Amino acid sequence: MDTIYMKKALELAKLGIGYTSPNPLVGAVIVKNNRIIGEGYHAYYGSSHAEINAFDHAKEDVSNATMYVTLEPCSHYGKTPPCAHAIVKKNIKKVVIATTDPNPLVSGKGIQILQDHGIEVITGVLEEESKKMNEIFIKYITTKRPFFILKTAMTLDGKIASYTGNSRWISNESSRKFVHQLRHLVSGIMVGIGTVLKDDPLLTTRLDTKKSLNPTRIIVDTHGRTPLDSKIMQTSKDVKTIIATTNLSDHKKLKAMENMGATIIITPIKEGKVDLPYLLDILGERKIDSILLEGGSTLNYSALNEKVVDKIISFIAPKIIGGSTAKTPIGGEGIPCMKDAILLKNLQVSSFEDDLMIEAYVRKGT
Repeated sequence: MDTIYMKKALELAKLGIGYTSPNPLVGAVIVKNNRIIGEGYHAYYGSSHAEINAFDHAKEDVSNATMYVTLEPCSHYGKTPPCAHAIVKKNIKKVVIATTDPNPLVSGKGIQILQDHGIEVITGVLEEESKKMNEIFIKYITTKRPFFILKTAMTLDGKIASYTGNSRWISNESSRKFVHQLRHLVSGIMVGIGTVLKDDPLLTTRLDTKKSLNPTRIIVDTHGRTPLDSKIMQTSKDVKTIIATTNLSDHKKLKAMENMGATIIITPIKEGKVDLPYLLDILGERKIDSILLEGGSTLNYSALNEKVVDKIISFIAPKIIGGSTAKTPIGGEGIPCMKDAILLKNLQVSSFEDDLMIEAYVRKGT
């Protein structure tokens, strides 16, 4: 039964996807006499936590009930009071937790408070599912760097555009709709200047079923070449936009970009380009906990080469276009020997009509 109730708590937690950053996704269920009498989730950043919402929506007295929660209840005062103390006050008899909180401010302390007040605590129920759900939060809270997702779309023969540069559309409409869900999930979307010059993208989120939040747009632009009449610059007062550049840029143009609403981040020059690890440190300081890279082959290679990529999502369409000069998802100098290849783990394959989506994680240390 613990698994059944925890699955419900996980389902509730996912209702907060895209709204809680930089907080975790959390769901809670209160069970008494084998019945769910209360449930809640963390709906958006700064709002009440899942446990408090579960109490507020309880249909009857919760004393001596069991609470199922996807993450260890907090024990410190942040935007809201500590949930561990609230659980104690409500005379909850038992708390079942999916995973302990990786936040050093909290880890183990919430459990200790509960146990000190005689509450039975069980941990590890659907732990891996909870960790995967909160992979963004876990990476960010432990490293202060954003969780970095590299997204590509290619034909079956591994091309991201034809030899003429045409790429609309490789993936089908179903796949493209899912990409907008990914954009809703993250707090930052990144492209390189090549993508801006070629496609003039808007890089916003468009969802049919719910209010979508636009991630901060991050343009990696070493020489400050982003056109002032581009869609990104023309909408930079409405959608948060960062131009990541270097001192190789024209500072008058950078000032004009600022006046149009963009934020300018100047990084050191690393091998003639924007220093990506440095940039991620700055973005982390600015509470950007996750990034979806939708760049071209050059920036994709740079991100992999700099070892900043955590996860890869690759769409493969059942199309063949050939062309020895047609671009592939990963450009750059390449890796000379197969033994030095970047290795992936935990592969999962999904389908969107006739497109395939491969999701995998980069093996760290490779």
